[in-house]
Amino acid sequence: MNSTFTTILRFLLGITLLVFGINKFVPFIPIFEMAPAAANFISSLESTGYVLYIVAALEVLIGLLLILNKWVPFALILLAPIAINILLFHIFLDISGILVAAIIVLINVILIYKYWKAYRPLFQS
Repeated sequence: MNSTFTTILRFLLGITLLVFGINKFVPFIPIFEMAPAAANFISSLESTGYVLYIVAALEVLIGLLLILNKWVPFALILLAPIAINILLFHIFLDISGILVAAIIVLINVILIYKYWKAYRPLFQS
């Protein structure tokens, strides 16, 4: 499971999640103008006071697990709903970031496939 390709994808995904997760706590990446619907959605998540911080903490945790090669199958499954929601956000609300979102989902799917042996017991009756 630790082919060079898998290691590069795992590390790339981990670094991406770590950077974007930390950016939610300490903004250092400039925010470009978003569509009004996207801005309203993000604003409503911020107004809850906790949702974006939970997502950010999960992104940092998953990123660290992937970088450190610890509990990778668990981290990938934990990431799946977050990655799908990132993609859906960009499809329906802010198409400008669709490329990064699609790459995150694609890498997540490829890595889940590469670690499929770890998930096989979940599907046995």
